[in-house]
Order: sequence, then C-alpha cells, then structure tokens
Amino acid sequence: MGITRLKRKARRNKQRSADRVNKIKQLTSTPVIAKIDAEALKASFETSTKAEAKPKAKKEEAEKTEE
Repeated sequence: MGITRLKRKARRNKQRSADRVNKIKQLTSTPVIAKIDAEALKASFETSTKAEAKPKAKKEEAEKTEE
C-alpha cells in the first residue's frame, strides 16, 4: 500500500508560512530616510501655495473683464 501525500495542503501551509514571514518583514522594516532639511521643505510648500493662489485670482479677474 502506497503512501498518499496531501500536496495541496502542504502547498497551502507553505504559502501561509511565507505570507506570515513577509508580513513580519513589512511590519518591522524601517523606511530609508535621507537627510532632509525640514525648514527648506516647509518653506517650499509655503511659497508654492502662495504662488498658486495669486495667479488664480488674477485669471478669474481677467476672465470677468473679458466677458
């Protein structure tokens, strides 16, 4: 009498184990953070929002005068 193996169950168990290992690796990994000048980054956001806000207002006024 031959031995029967549950190949599908074995594959499923191996996949569960691999998923668990990958999940643990993702949770424990830390992102690579380059040295960033926080103040310069904040300043760039402030200047970009101010620069975007002003032209929009000018365009709206220009469109109203053209009509």
